[in-house]
Amino acid sequence: MRDDTLGVHAGRGGLGQAHVPPIDLSTTYKTPDLDAATQSIDHMAAGKNPSGGSIYQRLHNPTVARFEQALAALEGAEQAVSFASGMAAVTGALLAAKMVGSHIVAVRPLYGGTDHLLCSGLLGLDVSWATADTVAQHIGPDTSLVICETPANPTLQLVDIGAVVEQAQGVPVMVDSTFATPILQKPLEHGACLVLHSGTKFIGGHGDVMAGVIGCDGVWADRLRQVRILTGANLHPMAAYTLHRGLQTLGLRVRAAQDNAQRLSAWLQSHPSVARVRYPGAPGGDPLGLIGRQLKGPGSLVAVDLVGGYEAARSVMAAVQLITPAVSLGSCDTLIQHPAGLTHRIVGEAAKDASGIGPGLLRLSVGLEDVDDIWADLSMALQKALVRAA
Repeated sequence: MRDDTLGVHAGRGGLGQAHVPPIDLSTTYKTPDLDAATQSIDHMAAGKNPSGGSIYQRLHNPTVARFEQALAALEGAEQAVSFASGMAAVTGALLAAKMVGSHIVAVRPLYGGTDHLLCSGLLGLDVSWATADTVAQHIGPDTSLVICETPANPTLQLVDIGAVVEQAQGVPVMVDSTFATPILQKPLEHGACLVLHSGTKFIGGHGDVMAGVIGCDGVWADRLRQVRILTGANLHPMAAYTLHRGLQTLGLRVRAAQDNAQRLSAWLQSHPSVARVRYPGAPGGDPLGLIGRQLKGPGSLVAVDLVGGYEAARSVMAAVQLITPAVSLGSCDTLIQHPAGLTHRIVGEAAKDASGIGPGLLRLSVGLEDVDDIWADLSMALQKALVRAA
């Protein structure tokens, strides 16, 4: 089945007469057969799915499992493991990797929270920072995971996943594909071992649910579930139901928002307040020719460097009326935020500079409003910034 069909139907088998998957909110389950329950506990303690009953919600939940089955189908993964947030998923992946080795290679730029976690020392990992073309130089005998993000947050820089996999020399590669979603990019098809999504973004799609999910093979899924059981970073069943429902419209939403972003990007190119447009579909935005080969399209995130720097960015954030000044992305409404001051505030100054995250950079998550209305609001705010700078 193709992606739009999978989005509607995956994870919906065995419903009986029900048309919509039920929400199972039970925190505990009856265990009248102690032998069967004990066997199920042993399965889940090893990271497997239950052999019998679910036993306890922290160990397994049917509603969560349905969402995971659907996401795995969309990504072409053997399995998927969900978490309470995107950062919980990142943490789970790092702890699972630590079962094999304590050295991580990370390619900047990454989401600010991921960058900060890797720099914090909290997980006792040895982290080497690389660019997409220097990964091979950092691989060692204790390297257990290579992490990259494409399109990258917040600069929309693209990474050739296959090239990174080749440089990793057999070390598993995890790709944060949040910006692309399974609709535009499938990292596992290009050799990655794990694909990470902040489900809070496009997969939920309405700014009202928080989640993380990783698609992978059975070996990694077992490790991730063990970490999830031990840390309690479970996805709530109501959130899983909302995410599963969101998959039904994911393709429609992603493509419609992308259409809007392409038009806005073209208009922004000629605006006097804009020094640079960062968008994979803009001139020079895809130097490796990945659109059509790795990506099905440029997506709906657009970043701009403003002529007036921080003051211009602050002015635009204050002036927009239709566009929402807020962090996050992938909602139905258009959002605008200042990465250096918000999502990447906790990233070191040198790392921000090296990644091109300057004081005049704004990131737009283009929504589903009429594009002419979005542009009217944005151009008004940009014009006010231009007047103030003069």
